[in-house]
Amino acid sequence: MDIFDKCVVNPGPLGKFAKDAEGYFMFPKLEGEISNKMMFQGKERLVWSLNNYLGLANHPEVRKADAEAAAQWGLAYPMGARMMSGHTKYHEQLENELAAFVKREAAYLLNYGYQGMVSIIAALVGRNDVIVYDSEAHACIIDGMRLAFGKRFVYPHNDIENAEKQLQRATKIVEKTGGGILFITEGVYGMSGDLGKLDEIVALKEKYKFRLLIDDAHGFGTMGPTGAGTDEHFGVQNKVDLYFGTFAKSMAGIGGFIAGKKEVIKYLQYNMRSQIFAKSLPMPMVIGALKRLQMLREEPEHREKLWTIVNALQSQLREAGFDLGNTNSPVTPVILHGGEMEAAGVTYDLREKYDIFCSIVIYPVVPKGVILLRLIPTAMHTLEDVDYTVKAFKEIQHKLDTDAYKDIELDKLFN
Repeated sequence: MDIFDKCVVNPGPLGKFAKDAEGYFMFPKLEGEISNKMMFQGKERLVWSLNNYLGLANHPEVRKADAEAAAQWGLAYPMGARMMSGHTKYHEQLENELAAFVKREAAYLLNYGYQGMVSIIAALVGRNDVIVYDSEAHACIIDGMRLAFGKRFVYPHNDIENAEKQLQRATKIVEKTGGGILFITEGVYGMSGDLGKLDEIVALKEKYKFRLLIDDAHGFGTMGPTGAGTDEHFGVQNKVDLYFGTFAKSMAGIGGFIAGKKEVIKYLQYNMRSQIFAKSLPMPMVIGALKRLQMLREEPEHREKLWTIVNALQSQLREAGFDLGNTNSPVTPVILHGGEMEAAGVTYDLREKYDIFCSIVIYPVVPKGVILLRLIPTAMHTLEDVDYTVKAFKEIQHKLDTDAYKDIELDKLFN
């Protein structure tokens, strides 16, 4: 068999929909200024699909900082990886400010959050070590574990009783191998919006010896009294050993960071392959991130506006009878029921009849029969946007209830 044969015979669980879905349901093109309203296929739509939580992506001060940094430094500087020739005082300044903000001794920049998490796990976990992790861990965590040589045990999502059983299994192994245990959870789960039970997890440290790494991509900038993250929200910053955040959400940029004890960060600095062998984060990204972090620290009104929209949207949807799962964060999943064609009909109606663009998630990401509409409120949205969206969702739900989408044919939607 030619290795490329599978590309045609078995394109994958999502690839099989490419012919009918590409350009509309998958790989859609949103155009125009990043905001609550953007252009999609020639029409303005109300957009709930951008992780621009604090509305910084097109903030005038952010755009000015980005433009000035690009004009001064260009996109190439610094050239090379940090260890060889891509190290600057500005990279160090950003690391120091990030560490101080999340109340850690040290931090290290990552070119991308995804590859950074992959490399962190691979660098920390050896063949004598064990990982205990949540079943809904992000793909970057799964891929990092695939590169690690140690054993791993999974517990059902947020099932702390089962997590303790996995810790017991892990403890028996490391007692024989002489290794250690790395416990991995997320602060905010990006699909469901619920929080990792950090308070209950850190309580397990009284009985078991392990180190805790949290992926707080969606919590950094949104959670906690100062926006320092989900561990700040729970009041356990001093008990979370490694804190991972990205710039792709609240900071509206590219990159990420890992923060913790100085000696651990130094070890990662010298052992993370994704950083040792990859080009340094370009200067405009670094200078831009410094500006964004300053605004995050000094202008709480952006986070306050975000939560005004979050609370209004989620309370109105719940009052209308919608199932939002267990979200306790800005991530707002609306759980509907139906098959693939019904999901297509719902999405098409939202976009074409109501001019609402939100992300749709179906099997295999969620169980069969579930249609998950994922809304991301931001500080750019208005209370009028909320009112309009909830009204539209009520009408969509009525059509689902009356089987209006039952016999829909995908090709006829666009004719």
